[in-house]
Amino acid sequence: MFNRDSATILLVVVTFFIVTGCEQQQQQQQQQQQQQQQKEELSPHIPAYLTTAVEKAGGLEAWDRTIKLDSDCVVTFYQPDGSFNLTKQHHEIYPWSHLIRISAQEPQGNLFVEFSQDGIMVIEGTKQEDFGANGLGAEDFAKAILDITTAPVQLLQCKAGLMRASSAVRIEGRWVYRIDQVDDKTGSEPYWPNRVFYQNIDSSLVDMVWFTGIDRGTFLAVRGYYYREVEKGGVVVPAKIEIFTTDVQGVIQHRLVKIDYHQFKTTK
Repeated sequence: MFNRDSATILLVVVTFFIVTGCEQQQQQQQQQQQQQQQKEELSPHIPAYLTTAVEKAGGLEAWDRTIKLDSDCVVTFYQPDGSFNLTKQHHEIYPWSHLIRISAQEPQGNLFVEFSQDGIMVIEGTKQEDFGANGLGAEDFAKAILDITTAPVQLLQCKAGLMRASSAVRIEGRWVYRIDQVDDKTGSEPYWPNRVFYQNIDSSLVDMVWFTGIDRGTFLAVRGYYYREVEKGGVVVPAKIEIFTTDVQGVIQHRLVKIDYHQFKTTK
């Protein structure tokens, strides 16, 4: 009787582990199939060079699970006379919502602004037309940070279509491919038209954006440096950002802003 019961119990235990193992294997296979299907669905819409750019920036899965990025930073505003002003800010960036919140404690009072596709909104303080008093508008400042930090998302969700140049150009010592937005006659225009992305040949990262559709006839370029993972297996973002004026050909002229970030944190 004991032997028969023992054999029955052993059979049940073995069966349990076999079934559990099969279920886990099926779940893993389903996850792999879903991931593969997701990549296959993107393949017809995204050329290989953009797929590589997204992978180098952490990959689609890492960006897909990132709701918010936030970090403290030190911002340096460079003045036309050669002087500069330092300020501490906190940036909250929502990649898939195309939204950034900027807060700071300034001598003239607290500042808290939010920029999205609907424009810029002052939550606390007053809107500064010239952010940092060096001719850079508050809205342009926010747009530049948002677009360079979330470049992979901007490229994936760009409605206008993209076209990469067949040959590379040299900008500030780096060889890059120019990626232009193509006019979309069938849908709505992007919230900031006339953007040009640049993909670094060495890193495959899109680490520069040139803005030609600025008010007051200004041309701006924003560049990212020292890209690093927010966390292991997470998205890759720049630890340093600089904003410049350029001429009509995109040649960099004057540096307006430098942003040095502390460690980014992510919310999933």
